[in-house]
Amino acid sequence: MLTQARPSDLRSRVPFDASRLDRLMDEAGLDALVATSKHNVQYLLGGHRALFFDYMDAMGVSRYLPVFVYVKGAVDKAAYFGHRLEGYQKEIAPFWVATAQTSSSGSVDAIQKAIHHIRRLDLRPRRIGAETAFLPLDAGLALRAAFPDAEIVDALIVLERQRARKSAEELEKLRIASDRVIDSMLAVVEKHGAGTTKRELTEALRREETNRGLTFEYCLIAAGASHNRAPSEQKWEQGDVLSLDSGGNYHGYIGDVARMAILGEPDAELDELLAEIEQIQRAAFRPIKAGVMGGEIYAAAEPLVRRSRQHNHLHFLAHGMGLVSHEAPRLTSSGPAPYSDDDAHRPLEAGMVISVETTLLHPRRGFIKLEDTVAVTEEGFEVYGDRARGWLRGGSAS
Repeated sequence: MLTQARPSDLRSRVPFDASRLDRLMDEAGLDALVATSKHNVQYLLGGHRALFFDYMDAMGVSRYLPVFVYVKGAVDKAAYFGHRLEGYQKEIAPFWVATAQTSSSGSVDAIQKAIHHIRRLDLRPRRIGAETAFLPLDAGLALRAAFPDAEIVDALIVLERQRARKSAEELEKLRIASDRVIDSMLAVVEKHGAGTTKRELTEALRREETNRGLTFEYCLIAAGASHNRAPSEQKWEQGDVLSLDSGGNYHGYIGDVARMAILGEPDAELDELLAEIEQIQRAAFRPIKAGVMGGEIYAAAEPLVRRSRQHNHLHFLAHGMGLVSHEAPRLTSSGPAPYSDDDAHRPLEAGMVISVETTLLHPRRGFIKLEDTVAVTEEGFEVYGDRARGWLRGGSAS
């Protein structure tokens, strides 16, 4: 079904900063943008996500492919092409775009509708930005064949820079997600004790997060002296440390925090180890402020890591957070996810969100870690879920 919105009031309905996107596209030399990832389509449509395809894309002989088309400087030419099952959602909450069509059933017919839209505009684009990592080969070949004289380039950087500055509404979702993950961890630790397996703890955390309105994504869990963070039949026993590192999703936005627990009382060494991790975390927070170069976060934390008696086992990492883990700002080129450190050499902007994490893989005491979600403000920073940072005490086995 095709719907046409009147262009007169479209600019007031655009859910993102269109002038910022126009500028980023201009800097990249893009005439048009074709977004096909669920997270970027959600962002560009102002929160829409296909309920039927929230986690599984395969269907029949093809797959779900949402396609959002944006033409530089022309919000009235923006269009969305979705699956026929999205029509139900569109009836309840119409999309802001002038052209919205929900009649596709696979990847090729979705991209062909987008191609027809671009041709109908008589745009003749010289450079089209596409999400090359989120564009199936069959759809990519169709786009390439339709515009043989145009250069098709990866639009990842443009879209990441666009999303890097979160709106107040986005920030609130990240705050809620972080707080509810913390609440879920506290509940699990309090209710479980000696003899509980890591698999049981993970399932309990899934239930707690779900009951709080989050979508459980993962739990990296380590117990005792082991550094293995997969759910297993290993039991949490008296005196064991427990590391919970979980991502809970609230309307697409990820709350990713890590906290520590113990069965019994921590000894002086454990108190000292967690205190040192907390010191590094706080040092990394300190320079965060709009206008400060992103690399200052590492400059504040890394000297403490190098001077630590545990430096051979300590790891510090800071990365952007939002709809995607490890999105912009990207602050290191030597982290676990391969990318360049472009944003280390650029000023932080208010509305950016950074995950700050310090990990100790102690050879005797186990996996000890704190991870926090930090929002950049004009005056400084705000830590979401800034509590439960010490040793949480486990309760009785349920």
